[in-house]
Amino acid sequence: MRKNRKIIAIALALVSVLSVGALGIAPAQANEPARHVTVTGVGSVSVVPDAVRFYPSVTALASKSAEALATASRTATAVRNVLKAEGIAAKDIKSSNLSVYPEYNYTQDKGSEIIGYRATQSFNVVIRKAENAGRIVEAVVNAGNENVQINGIVPFVTKGSAAMEDARAAAVADAKSRAASYAKLLGTSLGKVVYLQENSAPSYNFPMLGVAKAEDGSTPIIDLGEEELSVSITVRWALN
Repeated sequence: MRKNRKIIAIALALVSVLSVGALGIAPAQANEPARHVTVTGVGSVSVVPDAVRFYPSVTALASKSAEALATASRTATAVRNVLKAEGIAAKDIKSSNLSVYPEYNYTQDKGSEIIGYRATQSFNVVIRKAENAGRIVEAVVNAGNENVQINGIVPFVTKGSAAMEDARAAAVADAKSRAASYAKLLGTSLGKVVYLQENSAPSYNFPMLGVAKAEDGSTPIIDLGEEELSVSITVRWALN
């Protein structure tokens, strides 16, 4: 009889364990309030870029590839020197391309003919003080004359931490306002926050702009504009 009771007790214990497992309640979920409200909040701020990235390149055409490369190299050295004179650090001057290739001219009578060899070296340059960008672009163009091209510029933000905090604060305020509105409609109030997730990290998207030196020799103006930074979050509050 005692043996049968022992078997029955073990069986009941197994049933109890299986019943809890069937509910699928994870420890974190078990502590979650039964009554809650989940909302999404969005915060946006406008930011003026404080730096500019620009893409100059030097190019030279000659009858021989070695001559073209030598001319392009001399121009590239002049560009580097003027960038350093303008206070651009070596870490902010990076070569992005170096090429030498034959250049052709096509005519209906003769077809394609090699007219020389073109050497090109391109740079990725960071100007960390946006207000100096126009003057530096002008200096680069003057240093290389006809052998320099400016392929585009991109304003960007280097000191965006404060703006990110402002965007997150705005997103939290937006979420809290929505949640409080629902709680009021339901005849209750908000309790503590039980969950928060940032759905989209702050990002800056600036258009690439072309720049050309003015014909009258005046310094080009770089229009920085401003960009909107947005953050989206999902927040869950317990309801009282």
